[in-house]
Amino acid sequence: MESRRKFLTLFLVAGAPLGVMSYTMRAQESQTKPPPPPKPALKDDDRDEPKIDSKAILESNQKDIKKNIERLFQLASQLKAEVEKTDSVQVLSVAMIKKAEEIEKLAKGIRSRAIG
Repeated sequence: MESRRKFLTLFLVAGAPLGVMSYTMRAQESQTKPPPPPKPALKDDDRDEPKIDSKAILESNQKDIKKNIERLFQLASQLKAEVEKTDSVQVLSVAMIKKAEEIEKLAKGIRSRAIG
């Protein structure tokens, strides 16, 4: 029993500093970050490439958003008319569910274009 205590005591006394050292070394390694990659130098060929026209992209997005909103309005009106004409408590048609899913997909597309 006494030899077991000595062994455990010796193990803890010798192991604790090693554990602390390995922990601090790992902490130091994780804190160092690799340097950022160097930026490529501009060549003469790069300057001749056409630059992206952000204004044209924004205008295109705006046209798409307007077109999608018109489609969304049509679908929502159709869905409303269909809901009013059917008793949705007893029957929920597949066409209504499909239309609602299409409305949701279209709305998400409009949202993603609006965000950028």
